[in-house]
Amino acid sequence: MDLLEAYRRSLAEFVDRVDQVGPGQWSDPTPCSDWDVRTLVNHVVSEDRWSVPLLAGRTIDEVGDRLDGDQLGDDPITAAREAAAQAEIAATHPGTLDRTVHLSSGPTPATEYLKQLLAEHLIHGWDVAVAIGAQPRFDPDAVHVAAQWFASQLDNYRRNNLVQTGVRVSDAADEQDHLLAAFGRDPDWTPDD
Repeated sequence: MDLLEAYRRSLAEFVDRVDQVGPGQWSDPTPCSDWDVRTLVNHVVSEDRWSVPLLAGRTIDEVGDRLDGDQLGDDPITAAREAAAQAEIAATHPGTLDRTVHLSSGPTPATEYLKQLLAEHLIHGWDVAVAIGAQPRFDPDAVHVAAQWFASQLDNYRRNNLVQTGVRVSDAADEQDHLLAAFGRDPDWTPDD
């Protein structure tokens, strides 16, 4: 599966889980111990909104603080859908994959940035799914693309304290569970943990 198709599927998987959040579930805990469901969804929606100007060649300074704070408003589900749709358009625009994106970590190939976003949508989509009791299994082909990429990034993420360490799964676990564990998630997490 190519990167753009994997990215599209990760967006769809994330939005599908957000669509299932019930009115009383926005303050429920997630595997990200500092974030409830609303805070986590706001984080991803913010990432989606940031991706549009960044993939168009804008710098963080040019974007400024206009994407800070609450990005969900009174209708978080619609906000997530719209942000994902705009992010997909930005990613699939002709020439986007050949660009350099100006991230806080420095100039980054657009393909690398999309791999980061792919993983972001899958991992946080899983976070939302298990927090609200939705089906937590994701498209195995998209998971495979993310897992292939993250295998070469794991040491860097650990070195920069971007993931928790110490989560182990059995060798017989599937690729999604191995990816979750690499990102510091316990695949057996429940809201009661």
